[in-house]
This record gives sequence, structure tokens and C-alpha cells, in this order.
Amino acid sequence: MDLEAIPGVGAKTARQLRELDDPEGALESGDVAAIARAPGISEGRAARIARAAVRHRHGDDGAFLATDRAREVYRSALSLVQDRAVTDYAERRLETLYPSSAESRIEEVRAFVEGAMERDPDPAAVEALAGVEPLEPARDVRVRDRCLATNDAETYSRAREAIPEVSVELVDDARGLAELARGYSTVIALDESFAGVDVEGDVRVEPRALEDPASVVPERTLAFFARNRDRLRAAVGVHRTSSLDPPCDLDALESALSRLESDGTVAGDETLDALATAVDDLDAAVSMAESVANDHLRTAIEERDVTIEGADLLSLVERGAGVDSLLRRELSDEYAEAVDAARDHLVDALGVEDYAATARQAFGDEPTFPVEADDRVVSRLREELTAARDRRATGLKRELAADLADLREPSMTLVDAALDLDVELAVSRFARDFDCTVPRFGGRGFEIEGGRSPLLDVPFEAVEPVDYGVSGVALLSGVNSGGKTSTLDLVALVVVLAHMGLPVPAERARVERFEALHYQAKTQGTLDAGAFEATLREFGALAVDGTGNGSESGNGNEAGGRGRLVLVDELESITEPGASAVIIAGILEALAEGASTAVFVSHLAGEIRDAASVDVAVDGIEAVGLSEGELVVERSPRKDHLARSTPELIVEKLAGEGDANGFYERLLEKFEGA
Repeated sequence: MDLEAIPGVGAKTARQLRELDDPEGALESGDVAAIARAPGISEGRAARIARAAVRHRHGDDGAFLATDRAREVYRSALSLVQDRAVTDYAERRLETLYPSSAESRIEEVRAFVEGAMERDPDPAAVEALAGVEPLEPARDVRVRDRCLATNDAETYSRAREAIPEVSVELVDDARGLAELARGYSTVIALDESFAGVDVEGDVRVEPRALEDPASVVPERTLAFFARNRDRLRAAVGVHRTSSLDPPCDLDALESALSRLESDGTVAGDETLDALATAVDDLDAAVSMAESVANDHLRTAIEERDVTIEGADLLSLVERGAGVDSLLRRELSDEYAEAVDAARDHLVDALGVEDYAATARQAFGDEPTFPVEADDRVVSRLREELTAARDRRATGLKRELAADLADLREPSMTLVDAALDLDVELAVSRFARDFDCTVPRFGGRGFEIEGGRSPLLDVPFEAVEPVDYGVSGVALLSGVNSGGKTSTLDLVALVVVLAHMGLPVPAERARVERFEALHYQAKTQGTLDAGAFEATLREFGALAVDGTGNGSESGNGNEAGGRGRLVLVDELESITEPGASAVIIAGILEALAEGASTAVFVSHLAGEIRDAASVDVAVDGIEAVGLSEGELVVERSPRKDHLARSTPELIVEKLAGEGDANGFYERLLEKFEGA
């Protein structure tokens, strides 16, 4: 696939998309999550790219929605489905659904919808979806406790590219390795020539390390899973509460995740925890051990009377001896006890038996006061503990990373499946919430049975069903507030949803596969001359195309061309009523000659029919009476029936209540004669 052939995808975006493992596959399937993994591409932009790719694949020019009102209906229809999605991803993925005139695209979506409508939107699964999001790559990982070493410049360059998380050092010989070993917990030599070298410290010769970066830097794998831990757990929950077949052992994945802390470290290892605590508490433990020894020795000194003969004191002074000599001579046993107490305290405080010998060396046998730990021994102990902690941590990381490495691809599949389920459940919930059915394509025009519009500002359960169909052109008459505009909206909604490949809110529906939807909303007030001219030009172009003199064939489906659906709400408001009737009659004549289906809502239906030179059907939404000042309306339009106006109903009501001088009766006769 030529990525730059997709509308809106330039050279820069194409380069970003090529960073994906399978950009063509992601675009082919409209996989918004996969497309959004490309560097610099957000989910919103990924949805737009996916939709453009779909249109490109089906040869769709995207011109089905021909007017602003048609586009408004589409956005409302899409929102009805998106409102039933749980995840942001599903909302974006649903944006790839759009009304199309391409049969291949419609059938592609209908095949998806067929499976989606069979999904049971179990509340537990819907609730579990709340925590699912597309997986994200780990942020920059940097490891400072180990390094790679080589004596080859080419290997050095490959190592820096393959494993950028650790330092790579050039060394000439074993001495260079030894120097590195003093600064790093682990040194990994990449050259076979270093095999057999005897260097103090953790130095490993692994010539094949670059082939398995995860073994060198398990943090790479762990960081990915740590960053996405909660999302993966949520996806596991979705699979456990739905009919999805998991791509991996869910128990094994959950067990591995339970061993991982949010910062990417390994959890639950007592030895590692003890070593980490020992390193953190070493200075405090040494200080406390010194206090224990000094308190013990101070007490011993305070409790003993020490007598020194004059000759002995003179001898000590002459030799320059101090308190240390006095302690050695007079309090050697007490000093030994004090030091033993310090050693025992330090060992107990650190809690790492393997390093008890080194810890005990921190306090020497030579008497001093106050008692102080040997800084050199403490420093060596710190180095040993730190190295042991890091080696233990790295070993545990390698073990856990090895367990998780094989789960990375299944984990991505696990999350993608949960996100795709959200898309399906949104469609399923939409279909169930609005009692939808899959429409049939065929014939001319449309036919709706038991249609109920969820766009009305009333609870859906309270919406009265409507039956209506038109094949050709028709005028729709009716009283004010009788539901003419709502009927147009229902027709537009059913047609838009059908051309999106989605189910429609009706008991049954048949729809022609239209090329475009032109829906003109009611104009607010009379147009000025310029706007009036622009409106006429728009209908002129539509009429030309619809008669076969433009881009459409005049024979509709029979000749291979396809018609448009034209819905117009009270076009007469654009100018004076008399002129409006003539203009609308002319437009309907042109549309009747072509392949278009049209419904014009008008209060001038009678006048327009009289002005037209062809037979124009007039349907009516009939008001059957008034009840407490409110219209009682039969919402389904009656075919070939000019509906009575609201004023006529009011006059009829007044006449029926009693008319002493016949005024209301005479008015009523005028309506009947009109």
C-alpha cells in the first residue's frame, strides 16, 4: 500500500506510520490503537487516518453528506453509538464509521455489526472495561549498575544501538575490566577474547548478549509491564467476565504482574528486601552500635574504682600513653563485652546473616574510647551489600522478565481484544436501547415501519412509532407541531445509519442505496436577494444532476446510476408564499424526472401541487382533534392526503361548541372549499 496515496497522509506522516510493525495491516483493518502506536500520532489523529484509509480502500469520495444538516444528523447518530462506549479508544474507533455510498464499505460494516449485535453487554464486562486503555511503551529506561564492555569499535557501535539503556565501554585488557568492575555491580564483556580472565567482581563474558537484550536489560520488559500493569489487569477482568477467548493463561499473567511493583522492581522477595533495608539502614545501624558499645563501657567505668599507683601513673605518662592503655590494663574484659554488644547489635540490625562476619569486623579488638567503627570496614560492607542487592535484584528481574517476555505479544492482543469488544458492545447496546433492526437495501426510495427517533427531546419509550415510505417525490403536509420535522429527522437518521452499515431504530426498514443525502433545514426568516440566489443555485445544481444531465444517470438504479435523497423543511420561508409555491413546484418537477427521492415539508402543499406540471404526491400528518388545547396527532403520515391546518381544526372545534349566528360554520365552509 502506498501510504502517501491515502488522503491527508503526507511524507512526514508516512514516515511515522512506517515505524509500525505492520502499517499496511493496521490501515487495512482500521486499527486505531495500532496506528496510534506510531510516534507522534494521537488517537484522534489515528482515527482520522484510519477513516481516510477506509475511504481510499473502497474508492469512496466521502461526499454522501451533502449539506450541513445532513452532517448534523450524522454527528447525532454517531454520538448515540459513542455514548454507549466505555473507553476513549472505542469512541475514536467508532469515528471510522461514516455513511458511505460504496456497497463494499456498507457490507463490510454490516458483517461486523452482525457479530456485534450478538454480543451480550454483561454489566460486569462493561464495568471492567472502564480500566482498559491502549498499552503504552515504557518511558526512557536507564540502568546505572551495570555496563557492557568490548575492545572492538564495531561491536561498541552495535551495542550502543541495540542496548541504549546501559553504558558501553571500550577496554583493552583485563585491567580495564577490573577498573570497570570497581565502579559497576556487573560488567558484561562482549568479546570471546575475555573468556577465562580472572577479575575480582561480577564480570561475565557473554559474546551473544546483543542477540538477547532482555537478558542484559530486563528492566526494558519490566518497565513496559509496570507502566501498563493496571490496564492489563483490567483487560484480564474483561476476559473473565465476557465470552472472549484469552490469548494467554490469565492466571500466569496475573501471577507475574503480582510480582511486579509499579516502579518496575520485583516485589515479594525477602532476601532482596533484607539487602535493600541493610543498605538503607547501614549508617544508622553503625551509629546505634557505637552508642551501645559506649553506653556499656561508660557504665562499666562508672561502676568501678580504678586505683593507679604513682609509679604506674608516672610510667604511663612517660610513655605518652592515654586512656587506651588504661582501658587495656584495667578494663579489658569490660571493653571486650562492649565491643561484642556493638557487633551483635549491628548484625541483628542489618539482618543479613551472610554478611555477619564483615559486619563484626567493623569494631576492632584494640581498646578505644569512645568506641568507633572502622570506616574502611563499613565502606567495604556497604559495597558488598550494595553489590549483593543489585545482583539479587538483577537476577530476580531476569527471572521475571523471562516469564513476562513471552507474554508481551499476547498481552497486547489481550488489551486490543478488550478494546475491540468495547466497540462491539457499544453497537450492541445502541441496537438494544433503541430497538433497532438491520435494514434491507433495495428498490427505490425508503420505507420505514415502526420507526422511532431517539433524537427527540423525550424519553425513547415515550416516542410514538411512525410508518412512512416514499418512492419518488412527495410533499409532506400537516399541522404545526404535528411532527413533520421530526419525521424528516427520522428518515434522515434511518438513511444515515443504514449507509453507515448500522442497525436502525425501526421494526422494519428498506432503503435505497443512495449516492448522497441532501437535507435542507428550515430557514429562519425570509432570505435576502443574495442568499435567495445562492439557495436557488444549489437546488439548480441538484436538479441538473438528478435529471441525468450532470453526473447522474436519469434512470436511477436501472441504468447503473444511483439517486439522491432530498429532504427539505419548509423551503417556502425563503421568500413570498406565492413565489415559493412556484419555485418548489419547479424543483419537484426536475427531481421527479430523475433518480432522486425527495420529501418536501410545506404548509403550501396544495398550492405547490396545483402549480406543478407533474403529479406530485401529497402526504399528510393528520391532527385528529384538540384535547385541552393540545393537538391530538396521528404521527404516521397518511398517503395521498392533504392534512388539515391547525386554524381549520380550531374553527371546527368552535363550530361544534355552538354557533348562534353561523359565523364559524361559514369559516369552516371556506376551508372545505379551498
